[in-house]
Amino acid sequence: QVQLVESGGGLVQPGGSLRLSCAASGIIFRLYAMGWYRQAPGKQRELVATITRGGNTNFADSVKGRFTISRDNAKNTVSLQMNSLKAEDTAVYYCNANYIPTTSDYWGQGTQVTVSS
Repeated sequence: QVQLVESGGGLVQPGGSLRLSCAASGIIFRLYAMGWYRQAPGKQRELVATITRGGNTNFADSVKGRFTISRDNAKNTVSLQMNSLKAEDTAVYYCNANYIPTTSDYWGQGTQVTVSS
């Protein structure tokens, strides 16, 4: 059974930082591309950042220079460090695991991030 469990969300003031983590189980983690997506109320889910199994990263333009993504294959975790947070970063953040050869695609349950003063 595949599980992706996010943690680290919460309420933070504008300009603050949060670190999200996603713990994966039930998959061969090192083979999967991992990503973070977010969905704000009334909006579609959008890509935030991805990291390939080789460590290459990709970011949405809106978070470049503020967010970083990293993975620890020994611990089966992927993290999203979010700095200089803005109100528009408020959303539910979802962890994703993707294995292209079999089109396997898994999602976590999401964690709420609220940026507000």
